Amino acid sequence: MAHYKTEQDDWLIVYLKYLLFVFNFFFWVGGAAVLAVGIWTLVEKSGYLSVLASSTFAASAYILIFAGALVMVTGFLGFGAILREQKGCLSTYFCLLLVIFLVELVAGVLAHVYYQRLSDELKQHLNQTLAENYGQPGATQITASVDRLQQDFKCCGSNSSADWQHSTYILSREAEGRRVPDSCCKTVVTHCGQRAHPSNIYKVEGGCLTKLEQFLADHLLLMGAVGIGVACLQICGMVLTCCLHRRLQRHFY
Repeated sequence: MAHYKTEQDDWLIVYLKYLLFVFNFFFWVGGAAVLAVGIWTLVEKSGYLSVLASSTFAASAYILIFAGALVMVTGFLGFGAILREQKGCLSTYFCLLLVIFLVELVAGVLAHVYYQRLSDELKQHLNQTLAENYGQPGATQITASVDRLQQDFKCCGSNSSADWQHSTYILSREAEGRRVPDSCCKTVVTHCGQRAHPSNIYKVEGGCLTKLEQFLADHLLLMGAVGIGVACLQICGMVLTCCLHRRLQRHFY
């Protein structure tokens, strides 16, 4: 009977090891996905960050990068712990899973909080940026961000091209008679902003505000979905790790 029980324990340990190994592979792939989403958000879309009032969006991306890198390192540790069947390594693996889960929880809370105030922040800050900061000395990065925003989203102004009528830049001599910045033009050439006709500039309902808000909301949704997916894997991993750890304790003692 004792021999049968030992064989049964051995079979359960092997089964848990293979199950945890498969989980760890998907966990590692999920970490790579989290890391990729975070890096892509910062590298490809960093040009829009200058027009945002707070750094919450960027902070969420940095947290994702940190969590993704930690997941990949933890994944390698997990493979070693599973192959060696060392309880100490499994305990460390479990603690790292818990830390990563908490980090992703913080990122999720930040993303949710930012999503709730996204619309109000954009309405207030984007209008102010266009009216007061665009084209001003020392605001080169903001000017470049607005130009890229208008070209990428094919829009002009916060709500419409009429928003530029109150811009400090448009009212100044530096505008050289432009009614809108050249980045509003469908085909950008020097001084093309002097002609604010729908055939020449982007006339989009809702302006850049609507498109930027939708863009940020989609990104926050993507970041949240990836984070939730990896968090679910982590919960499974913690359960499997606990089961394997207990079985090893019973097996050797």
